[in-house]
Amino acid sequence: MSSVSLPFYQKHHRHYDRGYRSTQLQSALQEYRQEERRSTATHSHGIRSKFSDEMLQTSSGSPQMKRAKQYYYGGKENEAVDYIVPVFRECHEHVTGMTGTEDERIKQSAGYLARKNIFGAESHSVKMNTTEEHSVESTTMHKSRKVAIRESAERISLNKRIHETQDFHRRLREDSLLRMPEFIIKPRSHTVWEKQNVKLHCTVTGWPEPRVTWYKNNVPINIHTDPGKYVPDSKFGIHSLEINNCNFDDTAQYRASAMNAKGELSAFASIVVKRFKAEQDDFSFHAGRFAPPSYDFFPGDSHMKFDIHIVEKFDVSFGKEGDTMSLGCTVIVHPNLKRFQPEIQWWRDGVQLQPSKWVQMHWSGEYATLTLTHLNKEDEGLYTIRVLTKSGYELHSAYVFVRDADAEVAGTPAAPLDVYCLDANKDYVIVTWKQPSVDGGSSILGYFVDRCEVGTTHWVQCNDTPVKFARFPVTGLVEGRSYTFRVRAVNNVGISRPSRVSDPVAALDPSDRARLKGIPLAPWTGQIIVTEEEPAEGVVPGQPTELTVTEATKNYVVLSWKPPGQRGHEGIMYYVEKCVAGTENWQRVNPEIPVKSPRFALFDLAEGKSYRFRVRSANSAGIGEPSEATEFTEVTDKLDVPKAPNHAMPSRNTDTSMVVTWEESKDAKELVGYYIEASISGSGKWEPCNNKPVKGKRFICHGLLTGQLYKFRVRAVNAAGLSEFSHESEALEVKAALGGGVPHASPAPPYGITVLESVHDSMVLGWKQPNFHGGSDITGYFVDYLEVIDGIPGKWKEAHVKAITERAYRIHDLKENMTYQFQVRAANMAGVGLPSLPSDKFKCEEWTIAVPGPPHDVLYTEVRKNSLVLTWKPPVYSGRSEVTGFYADIREADADEEQWRSVNEKETSKKYIKVQNLKEGVSYVFRVRAVNRAGVGKPSDLSEPVTAETTPGTKEITVNVDDDGIISLIFECANMAEGSKFIWSKNYEELIDSSRVTMETKGGKTRLIFNDPGKEDLGVFSCVVTETDGVSSSYVIDEAELLRLLELSHEHKFPVVPLKSELAVELLEKGQVRFWLEAEHLSPKGQCKFIFNDKEIKNDEKYKIKVDHKTGLVEMTMDTLEDIDEGTFTVQLQDGKASNQSSLVLIGDVFKNLQKEAEFQRGEWIRKQGPHFVEYLEWEVTDDCSVLFKCKVANIKKETCIIWYKDDREIMFDEKHDFKDGVCTLLVQQFSKKDAGVYEIVLKDDRGRDSSVLRLLEKAFSDVISEVCRVAAQTATDVKVQSTEHGIRLYSFVTYYLDDLKTIWYHSDTKLASTERVKSGVTGEQIWLQINEPTEKDKGKYTLELFDGKAGHKKSVELTGTVFDEAFVEFQRLKQAAIAERNRARVIGGLPDVVTIQEGKSLNLTCNVWGDPVPAASWLKNDRELMGDAHMILKFESGKFASFTITDVRTSDSGKYSILVKNKYGTETGDFTLMVSRSCGELCVAMYIADAAGNVQETLTKDTAKTTMGRKTVVNKDEDLRKPCVEEFIATEETPDPITIPESHEETVPNSTTSKETVGEINILEKNDQPRQSCTVQEASDSAMFQSSND
Repeated sequence: MSSVSLPFYQKHHRHYDRGYRSTQLQSALQEYRQEERRSTATHSHGIRSKFSDEMLQTSSGSPQMKRAKQYYYGGKENEAVDYIVPVFRECHEHVTGMTGTEDERIKQSAGYLARKNIFGAESHSVKMNTTEEHSVESTTMHKSRKVAIRESAERISLNKRIHETQDFHRRLREDSLLRMPEFIIKPRSHTVWEKQNVKLHCTVTGWPEPRVTWYKNNVPINIHTDPGKYVPDSKFGIHSLEINNCNFDDTAQYRASAMNAKGELSAFASIVVKRFKAEQDDFSFHAGRFAPPSYDFFPGDSHMKFDIHIVEKFDVSFGKEGDTMSLGCTVIVHPNLKRFQPEIQWWRDGVQLQPSKWVQMHWSGEYATLTLTHLNKEDEGLYTIRVLTKSGYELHSAYVFVRDADAEVAGTPAAPLDVYCLDANKDYVIVTWKQPSVDGGSSILGYFVDRCEVGTTHWVQCNDTPVKFARFPVTGLVEGRSYTFRVRAVNNVGISRPSRVSDPVAALDPSDRARLKGIPLAPWTGQIIVTEEEPAEGVVPGQPTELTVTEATKNYVVLSWKPPGQRGHEGIMYYVEKCVAGTENWQRVNPEIPVKSPRFALFDLAEGKSYRFRVRSANSAGIGEPSEATEFTEVTDKLDVPKAPNHAMPSRNTDTSMVVTWEESKDAKELVGYYIEASISGSGKWEPCNNKPVKGKRFICHGLLTGQLYKFRVRAVNAAGLSEFSHESEALEVKAALGGGVPHASPAPPYGITVLESVHDSMVLGWKQPNFHGGSDITGYFVDYLEVIDGIPGKWKEAHVKAITERAYRIHDLKENMTYQFQVRAANMAGVGLPSLPSDKFKCEEWTIAVPGPPHDVLYTEVRKNSLVLTWKPPVYSGRSEVTGFYADIREADADEEQWRSVNEKETSKKYIKVQNLKEGVSYVFRVRAVNRAGVGKPSDLSEPVTAETTPGTKEITVNVDDDGIISLIFECANMAEGSKFIWSKNYEELIDSSRVTMETKGGKTRLIFNDPGKEDLGVFSCVVTETDGVSSSYVIDEAELLRLLELSHEHKFPVVPLKSELAVELLEKGQVRFWLEAEHLSPKGQCKFIFNDKEIKNDEKYKIKVDHKTGLVEMTMDTLEDIDEGTFTVQLQDGKASNQSSLVLIGDVFKNLQKEAEFQRGEWIRKQGPHFVEYLEWEVTDDCSVLFKCKVANIKKETCIIWYKDDREIMFDEKHDFKDGVCTLLVQQFSKKDAGVYEIVLKDDRGRDSSVLRLLEKAFSDVISEVCRVAAQTATDVKVQSTEHGIRLYSFVTYYLDDLKTIWYHSDTKLASTERVKSGVTGEQIWLQINEPTEKDKGKYTLELFDGKAGHKKSVELTGTVFDEAFVEFQRLKQAAIAERNRARVIGGLPDVVTIQEGKSLNLTCNVWGDPVPAASWLKNDRELMGDAHMILKFESGKFASFTITDVRTSDSGKYSILVKNKYGTETGDFTLMVSRSCGELCVAMYIADAAGNVQETLTKDTAKTTMGRKTVVNKDEDLRKPCVEEFIATEETPDPITIPESHEETVPNSTTSKETVGEINILEKNDQPRQSCTVQEASDSAMFQSSND
């Protein structure tokens, strides 16, 4: 491939060879540089001359003039600095259009301009100094040497500065003139005729002067490849390209590319070359097709006819690799015109041969010769000579066999063949080949591929390991170089001889290869489109289309696509992207090396993964959108080895050849062909019949020995390998097909012609096969018919031309209502037999009957002494509805028609039936009738009479399961005749789908092998032997039989060592890991292997392996489980033929968990050496709703102590823990939220310490509370009914109630809400429901539901009927009693029990009275009613306050006093005792006032009043008096129900202390279960006022 500039993406390619590829580039580059140097030298000549003159003038008389003059223009002496136009540019140069060096120089221009004035001034001063120096130098000619040397050095320095300044100015001028190329006039498109000249012109400006390069279809034009064809020219900015003698290949797009330091610009033009029709080339024909001859050498007389005769023909030939073989024959052409000779063509397997180093052709005028100079297996095939003349052609063919050459090492395989390059690109070549037919006795392990560069003899092996797939990608090639390849096969013995080398192939891009071969990239389409418009530039290409995966193996994937429709006029390249399945990450496969051709091979893909692919187009305008992605493609060898062919069957051909036919391999892909092998029966040695795969399913094997019995087998081959051999055919003697001692004759006439269906223009006939077949199978039948008009038969006519194989045929184009007769002839390989007798006369008319027509072809088989099987074919005419079944009829052969009886009582849908209960020795005939919806149709013709008897030597089909587990049916026949065959059927229909079964026949034994037994194989399998007296048998396989056979097959196919348990792992007490399995039995010779990650484990310190052959126990113990032990452990057992294995995968989390558990177990063992917990701390709820924490400990001593903690605070106990039964407990009663926390128990002594923690937080605490609630709910008593004065109360008691126990009451399944009338609540452990003022609506079922947080517990009671009535009556009674109790008359307080007063004083007692209605009050003394007077004043005020006043107390007033209050609800009495003592000293008046609560206030007239509670205080004024004494007054009364006591704002508020004491006493009474509802109340007497007067 030639190119002026190498793209950036090829610079770093590993296969790029700069020296190899740039030969033409170097020449173009050198020419360009020389031209630039010449132009630059002309420009700089004046400067150098000026500088030289100045130097001569300034250096005159100086001793240093002989020194070489120094220039500072460039790196080399006497070479000026010049611009070098870059040829190879990096990727950024495509954007800027200049190299990095040029870019830097442009950037420096700003610095040059800034220093311009400075250097200009310096230059002017330097010139003045130079003039002065000349004058000084002339006056000092006789200076000293030291001064002269110094002055010389100064001059040299000054000259250097001058040169630098001048160089700067020159560069500055050039930089200001830099301009990129511009086309003033662009080239125009042209359309010309062939053999004309055309010239393209363009005008380009720019500085430096651009260099113009011409391209054809984006490929640089090389004038040296075709001298004189292309003539480029460039003068004065006008550039031209002249194309001489145009031909059709010059139709292309041409581009003029102008380039200089500032950039590159292109212009396009198209040239279309027209062609005259008379000059069109002949049609091209592909290889493998017959091409019509050229008749230019024949005379123009179209009436002349040539007769061709080929005599002395070449015959079938045999050769050996390396030999030379010639094929020839004599050709006679009449008339013999020496000036016009025939054309001789040689063909091999349909491909025309051309002269080469392997093939030489010669034609002497009479004798045609084809010489194969060096035979190879590729030369094997069918050779044909074609002799062509104007009037026709003649041909002759014969097969050439090429045997393998002798192996260099015995046992090595034969050489592969047909090595060629399937695909080639610039960095890879895919080589393919065909596998040899001979493997040397051992399987071929693979193939080595070698390559050799054209022009050398050094072969390099391309693959280190053999490859099995007959396709291999060779990489590491140098682009542009050509290679040849060869392949060698290898087996266990050694390596074969190499194959014939392939044709050379160049490592080029396909587009470059097509161009080098002269194939136009724009082929002729028959249309010429000429446009004067300029092509569009800068068009981003569109999407590639039809992206497909053409080939995929585990080594590579080949993609192909079509270029985009939108591509512009410049070349496009492609980027390939891939995406791994399961991701959306697209990766570019060739980021630096885009491909030109629409075909690409991908290597280095991960085997087994799936990928999607897409392609992007790219050109200078950018990268286009990606194509549609392909489907997921798995990187693997999708091509499978083909299945073995079936039914290899030989047949006689000649005395030395036989025709072998076979059934093609099922579902075979990319099949290359078949190899056929032959073996003399009994020798055991197989020889290949062909060394080159043949396609099709028929092959003639030549070179056989006459009279020998041969067996044949066939195998298929594709790139994946060779299939298994087919089953061996039956042995057949080699002799001519006809004659040979075997009497072959045409068959006897058929008989029993009948009409199966008749329509208006056609009739279907049926007949019976002839009794005599003529010694060979019947190949077909021929039917003749004639018309019968008025009873006179006409002439016989053939109904068809080709033979028919069925015994039923429809004759078309008959005349309606015409009468016909028919006859049938049978044919075999010997010929067509005699016709049958004319049939009965049948009229061609439309059948309109509703019932079906007669079945036909009624046959019998499997005749036994008491049974046989009857078969038939359904009727052709089915009537007006489909046939639903059949009836089979039977009668004895000599019985009357009335003796017909049905074999089957119910119609059968099958087309066969087994007739049983026959009488031995009796002859029977049968007929069959079809049934449809309309009824039973016409019976079939009678079958042939058959006698119920078992032929001596009859054998039945047996089922066999061999040691490999293959299920087969076997049938033997000892009385086979010549030409007899075994015909297998399923359900009495010939087996067509042979993919499920394979049939083998050897002699008189046949075998039907089930390939993949399954439900599809259920049915009746039968076998019939032809050319015998009905030898046949059948075998029924139902579901039960199939299951039995499958189980037996599995046992035979896979004998295993039965296992009691699979490989398992367990941890021992000390944390050791034990792998073990147990076999049911293991002989002493049984072997066991432990495999870890594909490496066998030996018994050593780490692995302790033990095998017990008696018990079958296999175990391996490891002390510790380390990280390196992660993987797969496998135990392999081998006991004779039986084997078994069991694996255990310990990876990932499984391994980590086991490792952690082993470490934990080891720690547990260490922990258990001291006091430890056998069962860790747990909780349970007791029956009394307490929470019991318990744990079980072991290894305890007396010194072992136990400590309980709650929230890290020790729980103190008075008593020491008792380790009875090794159980430690902690009981928490009335468990509630305050008991939530972390509980811990610690065991410790001198041997160690152990602890157990129980966290009762959040969910754990909720679980405990839920369980407590559950137990508490279960302790709930049945709901009871209690009547109160307010209504009915329902209640239930629980052992322990807590707030988390939710209570819900239901009335008739309706949830009750709390109201003023219906209330619910909990008092202590009592859960109640109060129904105030119940009504009839309150009847029903009441349910109490106790919800523990998880479930509900219900208690129910029926508040209906008697229960409700009794409760309601009791409620009414209690309600009335409560009303009476609340409203009865009563003394509610104020009277003391005892009053002691001194004589002469006044006493005033007041008490509170209650009652509704207002009670009547009266006072009693000593149970006598008192009447009020001046001495005793009795008052009763407001119906509430009763007062008793004695104005002057006397001793006679002592006694028992009572107040009696009475209303309609009751009477009550309040008593007190008055004791009067004699007076002494000054007395003061005492007043006792008691309020309603019984609090007494004492008032003294002289002293400060004192308040007592339930006490009497006596105070003496005088000092000689006694100290006051306090006496307690205790009054006992019933405490009224607070509900019945009405509120009164006038009453005195009770003393708080008394109230507390009273409540305390009430609680005590309730706790002590006092029967009466009363209490003892401390209260003072009623208010008593004692008033003493001063005497």
